[in-house]
Amino acid sequence: MEKSKWIYCPICSSKTRTKVYANTILISFPLYCPKCKQESLVNIKKFKIIIVKEPDAKPIN
Repeated sequence: MEKSKWIYCPICSSKTRTKVYANTILISFPLYCPKCKQESLVNIKKFKIIIVKEPDAKPIN
């Protein structure tokens, strides 16, 4: 059986509802935390979580 882990929120460190396996690769995944109700864009590869820093949208004039 493959090893799996729950993903923890990068903001409040609580457990989310998303589970990944060792061979899971997620790119620009919108991770939602039910506790702090925040959404973060993350990249996940081999259980390593990297928060994606995207520039804010510019207002249209």
